[in-house]
Amino acid sequence: MKLNQGYCYRHVLCPEASGQSTLAYLAQHFSHSTQSEWQSRLDAGELSLDSKTATGTESLRAGSVLIWNRPAWLEENTPQHYNVVYHDEQMLAVNKPTGLPTIPGAGFYLNTLLSLVRTDFPTARPLHRLGRATSGLVLFALDTQTASTISQGWSKVRKQYQALSRLVASQESYDIRSPIGEIAHPRLGKVYAASESGKSARSVARTLQRRSDSTVFEVDLHTGRPHQIRIHLAFIGHPLLGDTLYAAGGQPKIDQPGLPGDAGYWLHAKRLVFEHPVSKDLLDLGAPLPDCLRID
Repeated sequence: MKLNQGYCYRHVLCPEASGQSTLAYLAQHFSHSTQSEWQSRLDAGELSLDSKTATGTESLRAGSVLIWNRPAWLEENTPQHYNVVYHDEQMLAVNKPTGLPTIPGAGFYLNTLLSLVRTDFPTARPLHRLGRATSGLVLFALDTQTASTISQGWSKVRKQYQALSRLVASQESYDIRSPIGEIAHPRLGKVYAASESGKSARSVARTLQRRSDSTVFEVDLHTGRPHQIRIHLAFIGHPLLGDTLYAAGGQPKIDQPGLPGDAGYWLHAKRLVFEHPVSKDLLDLGAPLPDCLRID
């Protein structure tokens, strides 16, 4: 366990916050903590509203800035390594191990890929993120212009993954287009899932290997919705092997569901293909597969 230096969370209030008390809003929108836990933080002077110490009784207004100065806390252990796949003056691509969060969040601040990378490359900024359990390629820009150029053309970047799913596939390929959006969940509040009212999404999955009770898929990601591959493979009846959150149909489990960040499944970002922002050369970057995803 590692003790960090604390973190300042800044949140701009949306229109639906208007008229609510600070305490009620915190308990409703940040349900990882109970109302009594938020009140304890308010009593300790950890939260401010528009630069004034918050008590919890204030009537909120849209556009106000709510800040939580979280004191130092012990972070769960994570892998403390990464491998450089590509590096030049403009960008960096690394191979992230499973179990390491890409950026701060969900209780992690120091024990993240971003923190490790910035120890060696102080100007690095991630251009996308992988879930904690997902391994593979993460691309960083090393200057502002590169970050802007690649971000503007991100939809043109070819993104390819490899995944291990439950059950044996009956088809050679699947063109999956189920929309993805947030839905209500009785235990988790809101969670992303297959939803007709969600945003358009597309994944193309190809069967690489059929095993006795599972399938290795290669997946081209054509959009970038949260948990897209996990949801889409579950939608066609092949949830990731070991995924504690999503069940067949692309819906979250109701009874004893896992959390979105739980590990246990195998999903690997194995390939990125894109035009270099300066040289205009075509870069085709790859990250070695974990042993369980290799094809014999």
